Order: sequence, then C-alpha cells, then structure tokens
Amino acid sequence: MADEIIRLSNINKAFAGVRALQDVTLTIERGKIHCLVGENGCGKSTLIKIMAGVYQRDSGSVVINGKEFERLHPIDAIREGIQVIYQDFSLFPNLTVAENIALNEQLADGKRLVNWGNVRQVAEEALAQIEVRLPLNARVEEMSVASKQLIAISKALRQNAQLIIMDEPTSALTEREVRALFGVIHKLQARGIAFLFVSHKLNEVLEISQTIMVMRNGSNVSVGDRSEYDHKRLVFEMTGHTIGEKAYDFTPDTSRPPLLRVEKLNASGALEDINFDLYAGEIVGVTGLLGSGRTELALALFGMLPIQSGRLTMGGKPVQIRTIQDAIANGIGYVPEDRITEGLFLEQSIGRNVVVRTIDRLRGALGLTDVQEVNAQINEWVSALRIKTSDPALPVKTLSGGNQQRVVLAKVAGQQPACDDPEWPDNGRRHRLQK
Repeated sequence: MADEIIRLSNINKAFAGVRALQDVTLTIERGKIHCLVGENGCGKSTLIKIMAGVYQRDSGSVVINGKEFERLHPIDAIREGIQVIYQDFSLFPNLTVAENIALNEQLADGKRLVNWGNVRQVAEEALAQIEVRLPLNARVEEMSVASKQLIAISKALRQNAQLIIMDEPTSALTEREVRALFGVIHKLQARGIAFLFVSHKLNEVLEISQTIMVMRNGSNVSVGDRSEYDHKRLVFEMTGHTIGEKAYDFTPDTSRPPLLRVEKLNASGALEDINFDLYAGEIVGVTGLLGSGRTELALALFGMLPIQSGRLTMGGKPVQIRTIQDAIANGIGYVPEDRITEGLFLEQSIGRNVVVRTIDRLRGALGLTDVQEVNAQINEWVSALRIKTSDPALPVKTLSGGNQQRVVLAKVAGQQPACDDPEWPDNGRRHRLQK
C-alpha cells in the first residue's frame, strides 16, 4: 500500500439542507503533489475545511497517518501535520517576519516570556529550509504577496507540516514569482512533504500536479494521473460540457456615445491619465498585479477615492463622481473585493442582503414595505443567479463562498446600475459560459 498521509472516504456535508459534498473520496500520499480543481461552488473550500478540522463532516471517514478520527478538531489536524495556507495567508500584518514564523512555537511551549533571540533563530532556520532570505525585522504588511506566501510556508514547516494545502496560491503572483514558488514546492516535495494545490489556473495545474481530482456539484467526478488530462478534458470534467474558446461575441454600437467615457483620470499616488470607453453591453477587463492601480480605479469610479482631475461622461453627458451617492445616482454599481467585510451582512438573511439597496423602491403609498413584491424580487434573483439555498430566509453566512458572491452581485444588479463596476467579481473563479 502506498504511504498515505490522509484518506477521506465517502465524505458528505450539507449546510441548511443544501448539499455541499456528496460521497467525496480522496487519498493523498507523502511526497506527492495533488491538484484539486472545480468550478465556483463545487465544494473545494468545504472539503479543505473538513481536512483541516474547521468543518465537521456529516458522514464518511477521515484517516490521517493511519488513525481514524471520529471528530477531527483543528488542533488534531495541526498535530498530524496538516497545514492550510489560505488566500489571505492568515498572517499578522503588524508583526515582523520573524514573529509570524516563530511565535506559534513560542506560545505552544507555554512560556510566559518570549525569547526574542530564539524567535530570530527559529525564523532563520525555517527560511533556510526553503533556501530563501527575507528581512526578519520587516513587518509583514510591508512584504510582497510572494514573500507572504514564503512566510506562510516557513511557518507551516515549523509546525511539522507533512501536508500543505495551498488555496489559489498564485492568484496574485507574477510569472517569475510563480516559478520561484514552484521551485520551493519541488524542494519540499523531495523531502517527503505532500501538497494539495487548489487552483483555477489550469495551465499551472497541468504543469505542477502528479495527480488531479476534479469536483463538480459537490462530488469528485474524476481522479487520475496527470498524464490522463489535458486542458480540454479538465474543462469538460469541471463543467460537464465542452466549452469553445470564444466566450463573448459582442460588437458595440459606436454610432452612439459610450455608456461611460473616462478621460485623463488622475487620483493622487494611484492613477495617472487613465482613458477608456465602455459601451452598453460591453465588458471591459482591467488587469494588473496587486498595487498596480486596478483596485483604485474601481474605487474612484464609485466615489470611494477622490478624483483629482479628469473627465467622466455617461451617455455623452458630463458627470461628477465625488461620493458613493453620486455613483449610485448615475447608475454605477460596485462589487467589492472582500465580500465578507464589505459586501454582505453575514448575520442577515440571504433575501435581506439581496434587497437591501432597493428596499425603498419596494414601499407602498403609505410607506409600508410591499412584502409580496420584496419576496418576488428575492426569488427572481435567487433563480436568475442560481443561488443554492433551501430558503432565502436563512442567514447569508450559511452559503458557500461562491454563492455568497452571487448574493453580492444580486444586490448590485437589483440596484439597476447603468454600469456595473465589479472589482474582482469572480475572486479567482471562472465563469460558466452559457448560450
């Protein structure tokens, strides 16, 4: 039998009556690089959290290092060498590189005083394991995304990581940084450490993986050796149908003024002479690495970042966007980068989140809310965006990440924007192409 670090068998999980995982089986061997792929909402995040002990399975078995766990606690997972590096890295931005790497170890010993000299030594040893050098006294908030990734890996190694699960690790890295990260992964693999690499970048999946598991609608529909897959098969397994290269066929009507025209837009320290046109029905993509100005452009167009100079026109008419209210009044909607802190009221219902911006329009002549109309609008958006829920009255926090993102989109779209300004609308996800 192969040297297994973890084996999941027939894992099932549901949230508020909505199936998240159904009979999922996965085995990860030591020293192997496994890749996990699947569409938005297919259950990848739920599976990761079950492996880490964050979520408890409804049924099925979890065996780690030959031991079966009836109830896996996060501490159990860590002690067995399971480490998860999430997209936010779970680092303390106000602490130094050395402190982030070593403090867990110091605290675990139960000491009341921190040995700062030892903290530095531990951090140096951890970074030496992956053969990189970083400024140990620098605050993590000052470090690049690539450096934060390496800090998180070093921190995991100091906790005796045997399996490192990486959730979308390359989403904000340059090609050069991706090469460096892959080099680190291969070095650790050679030492017997296993990796579960979760990504939507299929070219990278095909490059680094040894085995691949594809999930769809909460089930693992395909598991096999890397040699069995190419890009076309991965897409088919993820979606259940063949998708052509052409995603969106559209020719704007340039005989009419653009819906939005941006001319020489400047914002202090963030944007300089930005120019583009956006026509009705058109999709304009804005790309760039973190810090390139893509987020600041979205904020400026929604009145959240002061515009120093430049000209905005909508439908040929000049507009001024000084505040969020100005943007909304001119039909501009905004989907924030962080749905958890900026996009949703997590304790409120799915329905309330959907209609929160349009509730005033749903009041009757006496100022009373038209409950029937409110419910009709909620049900319309739940159906249109395929939000998976058994009841819109449930708290939005019960939804998967992908379905929460759809609620944010419903909230903005219900506002009836003339221009939807989605800042990372799919947050690393790929849209299903529909006829």
